[in-house]
Amino acid sequence: MADSSWKDDILFKIINVLVYFIFLGSNVYTIAAPHDIYYSGKETFLTPAPWAFMIWTLIHLLLLGTIAYQFTAAGKKVIVDAVSWRFPLLGILNAIYINLWSSHHYIVAFIFALFVSSTVTHIYYIVKKHHAPSSPGDELFVHLPFSLWHGWTTVLVVLTAFEAFGVNALTKPAGVWTKVFVFLALFFLEGTAGAYAFTSAEGDLPASIAIMWSLFAIFAQQKDPFVHWTALAFAILSALCVVKGIWGLYGKYRGGVILLEDEERAPLVGSV
Repeated sequence: MADSSWKDDILFKIINVLVYFIFLGSNVYTIAAPHDIYYSGKETFLTPAPWAFMIWTLIHLLLLGTIAYQFTAAGKKVIVDAVSWRFPLLGILNAIYINLWSSHHYIVAFIFALFVSSTVTHIYYIVKKHHAPSSPGDELFVHLPFSLWHGWTTVLVVLTAFEAFGVNALTKPAGVWTKVFVFLALFFLEGTAGAYAFTSAEGDLPASIAIMWSLFAIFAQQKDPFVHWTALAFAILSALCVVKGIWGLYGKYRGGVILLEDEERAPLVGSV
């Protein structure tokens, strides 16, 4: 039985593998294309430094582990049985979004960014609410990539909205309304990072880090003084949220040790 378990739902697993490489290929194209997409797109007052998109590399590496993990009994339970068709759907939608965005069809790309956000949110909910990690594999290849993807997609929705409907920062200065919308966008991103950090005792560290990374990238890229320093302020606030998440994670394991010690002492107390 153990030798044949990896073959269960093999067709669906193969579909996941194929979709993963389609999704990977769409991102590889943005790097290997003849023109540098990260430098040739529309520059808005929320555009981050190109190194912000290195998050894709980490997500792809983690998802490669996810694809391999689905062939184990524990991985199949979550990835194939629970997440199910939502994973290939997310991969296809994300590949379409990336191709639309890289070809500068920003309005349609924004619509697909919303589809991607909706799908990854659904997966995120299933994984977080119904499949608590029971092994390092669950934590590393299920919870970590989808948390990171969820936080990063939130950033992409906001960035693409500015590319679709915002002014070009290279040709127009930031007016009052532009600054208002930039402030609201940065406030929303920082608030979302805080919401991730405070959702539970240890928070959702990967999602908060994705947003924090993006806010620092916006700070690094933007030259308008208002946008530049506002982005830094919210980046620092989001970094504090990340620290809170790290502290909560430390407290969780430290609390676990203390609880274990109390339980170990209980029989001795009762026997006195």
